[in-house]
Amino acid sequence: MLQQPEENGGVVGRLARLGLVLPEPTRPLAAYVPVAPYGPWIFVAGQLPMVEGRVAYVGRVGKDLDLQAGREAARTCALMILAQLAALGPLEDFRLLKVTGFVAAGADFTQHPEVMDAASEFFLEVLGEHGRHARAAVGVVSLPRGAAVEVEAVAVRISG
Repeated sequence: MLQQPEENGGVVGRLARLGLVLPEPTRPLAAYVPVAPYGPWIFVAGQLPMVEGRVAYVGRVGKDLDLQAGREAARTCALMILAQLAALGPLEDFRLLKVTGFVAAGADFTQHPEVMDAASEFFLEVLGEHGRHARAAVGVVSLPRGAAVEVEAVAVRISG
């Protein structure tokens, strides 16, 4: 059974125990907004695996990168989604509903769900039941800036 984040010092406390801190939310790379709130709904634009202002995982999974690197890229994207949500308020105020992951992959690669499991598992680990979500994992030929993975999310504000 998953514990709620509040029971363990909140989401930021859980991140700290994992050795993570929320990064600054990234700015859009083109003509869009990174987060679009509409009533209680929060639409988070696709997040790339950014570390210190650069795409940290470049290439196609199954061709240039192995499965583990793809999983790390997806987890990094998930952290970026949390950073975008945190810019709107405490992470305990949000519940994820839908996550869509795009995996740049080699032609024979079929483990898109396993790549995206890393993001899903991360959300559950830090958000508890509020991180449980519906999901799609889609393989693509390329992504912006050569990123290996891009993840977008839909959340709802449950308090605040």
